[in-house]
Amino acid sequence: MVEEIKQIETEQDMQEQVEEVKEEKKPKKEKIGILYIYTSKNNTILNLTDMVGNTISKATGGQSTKQDRLKSSPTVAMFSSKKIAEDANEAGITSFYVRVRAETGDTSPSSAAHAVIKSLSRDGFKVISISDITRVPRGGPKKGGGRRGRRV
Repeated sequence: MVEEIKQIETEQDMQEQVEEVKEEKKPKKEKIGILYIYTSKNNTILNLTDMVGNTISKATGGQSTKQDRLKSSPTVAMFSSKKIAEDANEAGITSFYVRVRAETGDTSPSSAAHAVIKSLSRDGFKVISISDITRVPRGGPKKGGGRRGRRV
C-alpha cells in the first residue's frame, strides 16, 4: 500500500514537471510592423509603423552622417536601419512588411533599399513581403523640346 502511494506521488511529480516545461516553452507572440523605405538620389528615409499606421520610429540618412553626398549611400542606410532595429526591439516587433518607394518615374529604387532589408534580416527580423509602391506618371505635362526634339 505504501509503495503504491509513493508510486502515485512520483507520477504526480513527473506530471507537474512536464507541465512546467510546457509552460516555459510558450511560443513568442509575433508582432508585425510595416517598414516604409523612401529612396531618392539625395537621401534615404525609413519609417516604421505598426499595423494601424502609428509611427514607432523614423530614421534618415541625414541623421547618420554629416556629408550630403553620403546620405543616399547603402552604408549610411545600414546605420539608419540599426536605429530602426533597436526601436523595433523595444516595441516587440519581430517581423516586417516592407514597402519600398523610389522617386516618381524612377525605374527602380536605389541600392540603399536593398542594404536596409538585408541589414534587418541579418538582425533577426522576419521579412514577410516586399512591395514596390513607386508612383508611376500617367500622362502629365508635355515633354519639352518641340516637334523636332531638343537640339544640342
